[in-house]
Amino acid sequence: MTFLQQPPRFLFFTGKGGVGKTSIACASAVQLAGDGKRVLLVSTDPASNVGQVFGVTIGNTVTPVPAVPRLSALEIDPQAAAQVYRNRIVDPVRGVLPDSVVRGIEEQLSGACTTEIAAFDEFTALLVGSSMTEAFDHIVFDTAPTGHTIRLLQLPGAWSGFLEKGTGDASCLGPLAGLEKQRVQYKTAVEALADPSRTRLVLVARAQASTLREVARTHGELAAIGLSQQYLVVNGVLQANAVCGDPLADAIRIREQAALASMPDVLRALPRDEVALKPFNLVGLDALRQLLRDAPDPQAAVDTTPLPPLVAPTLSTLVEAIAADGHGLVMLMGKGGVGKTTVAAAVAVELARRGHAVHLTTSDPAAHLDETLRGTLPHLTVSRIDPHAETERYRAKVLATKGPALDAEGRALLEEDLRSPCTEEIAVFQAFSAIIRQAGQVFVVMDTAPTGHTLLLLDATGAYHREVARQMTSSGLHFTTPMMQLQDTRQTKVLLVTLAETTPVLEAAGLQADLRRAGIEPWAWVINNCVAASAPQAPLLRERARHELVEIARVAGTHAARYAVVPLLRDEPIGVARLQALSS
Repeated sequence: MTFLQQPPRFLFFTGKGGVGKTSIACASAVQLAGDGKRVLLVSTDPASNVGQVFGVTIGNTVTPVPAVPRLSALEIDPQAAAQVYRNRIVDPVRGVLPDSVVRGIEEQLSGACTTEIAAFDEFTALLVGSSMTEAFDHIVFDTAPTGHTIRLLQLPGAWSGFLEKGTGDASCLGPLAGLEKQRVQYKTAVEALADPSRTRLVLVARAQASTLREVARTHGELAAIGLSQQYLVVNGVLQANAVCGDPLADAIRIREQAALASMPDVLRALPRDEVALKPFNLVGLDALRQLLRDAPDPQAAVDTTPLPPLVAPTLSTLVEAIAADGHGLVMLMGKGGVGKTTVAAAVAVELARRGHAVHLTTSDPAAHLDETLRGTLPHLTVSRIDPHAETERYRAKVLATKGPALDAEGRALLEEDLRSPCTEEIAVFQAFSAIIRQAGQVFVVMDTAPTGHTLLLLDATGAYHREVARQMTSSGLHFTTPMMQLQDTRQTKVLLVTLAETTPVLEAAGLQADLRRAGIEPWAWVINNCVAASAPQAPLLRERARHELVEIARVAGTHAARYAVVPLLRDEPIGVARLQALSS
């Protein structure tokens, strides 16, 4: 593989969620360790599954991987890091300041910004030559999905104004004095990221037009902040010798090759590797060792017994039950790359086809609703929560309402505060709240961001809920917050979208557990792009279908109160007609 030739000390794997970053990062770490190098594999992804891939428990400490000599792993737990960060700020003032003030500081530090800042604190420590990492020849980072990675790497720029003026005042980022002492560490970390002799960035994509466009944007954004040493890996490419006369396999192959042929020019100029689609799930050491090897004979060692028929509910079954309510909020959630946008569009199209008023919206920066729909439909409206636009709108509103009463210095401080990363969180939350209020009269179908983003969004919702509840409970007035609406299954139906593969199912189960801790009960699971539901004939696809049947049985028997299976179509589900086929 080109990207593993003469590798520098730091290797970063990034790209849209669901493209296989974790598998390729793990396989690369295993290969480097096998070459005699001492390797530390690090995940900064809130939805990390590195431990699942290796079949061992990995936490927030450097943990040797027993089956792979010279390989250790570390998972940065954003929530645990955030709690440590909060304690560092709040503990010194407990018993010194009034309890009400302490509670206010804790509430201020309960949102998504604190989580990202805390994770970044730990992340940068690995790039500055700490005692934790000095024993390793290579540090391989399985980074978060694209949006998180960009935000993470841009935080030093977002904080620069605060650090330059830092006098110990408090802001939504916590006491500035606490950030000031990290100035040298952040500067050193950014220098390491931008130095091609120390850092190589590997963009991971699938052979899909939308994914390649997304990774091209990532390339540009990272290059703009100095990370120019980039390689491209296209993962899961169906090889020509695996088609074997199967119309489904042939359609997949044609679609993938067309996407590769039309990829953006900025990607075409990068060093590129292709990883062949494998017939097995990428869990366990044997699978990882085979991942980066040349594609095997697709008919070798394949089970030739007939594929058992799949009998499972369809998406139309779920839509029929949803439609019976007449209105409500339908939230599609799950790991990035599982097809939430497509499933959300299919649900919305089917509800509109039945004559219901439907508002289809997304809070996912990487979503492509207009491209997916490619047309209009009676009763259906479409919108997108644009984080950048919402943030600018929020800033303008605050400056217009509060700015006139301030002197020049006060206005300058307000403008500085509105440039903090927390402002986007607040602005997006307000837009989110405004849209879900419509669900009292119509169907609102929301294609949410990948898991990590969604949980951060819900964390903001929860913070707002706690603040309103504290203020309103004593007044005796009736109130309903967005969190209360999300927790009410009569008003909100959460659909978890996954694939019939080991890792996506485990991640969806983890998300379900997180939602339940927040008092939100998922209503159904949707297993998307199912090969087993598409009558495959090619040996490689049939082998993948056998693995899928095991995971479908696990979802039906263990995880889901109700579920539906959506087949992998020969034609990409773009346009109203093809979206309707998903729910037929």
